[in-house]
Amino acid sequence: MPRSSQNTTPPAGPFREEMIWQQLKTVYDPEIPVNIVDLGLIYDAAAFDAEAGGKRIMVRMTLTAPGCAMSDVIKAEVEGKLARLPEVSEVRVDVVFDPPWDKSRMSEAARLQLGFDDFSAPAPAARGPFRIVR
Repeated sequence: MPRSSQNTTPPAGPFREEMIWQQLKTVYDPEIPVNIVDLGLIYDAAAFDAEAGGKRIMVRMTLTAPGCAMSDVIKAEVEGKLARLPEVSEVRVDVVFDPPWDKSRMSEAARLQLGFDDFSAPAPAARGPFRIVR
């Protein structure tokens, strides 16, 4: 079973900010056995009240390479998984390449899993909590 199809059942209950991270961590780059959060591909994500009701989630993410053949697949999976969260009525995912991705954005766990033993690169900035803007 491909990793990306694991944990396809969305969390139950009312919408909570941590549900976004939970869902994003179930999306894997098909060519790399690490989830997109630990790879450092998520640059920004926020939940807002949507005008038509419910929540609108906006994600700004990148890929490990601009010519990634799986970009549409990864983007569609992120959109689909976030759209299934309770109370979510809209999801927008923008794939950007500025700043460019590099291995310093990866979590320590991802670096270990992929066999990178050079930890001289700076660790990525700590991710703050998602914010719900009302």
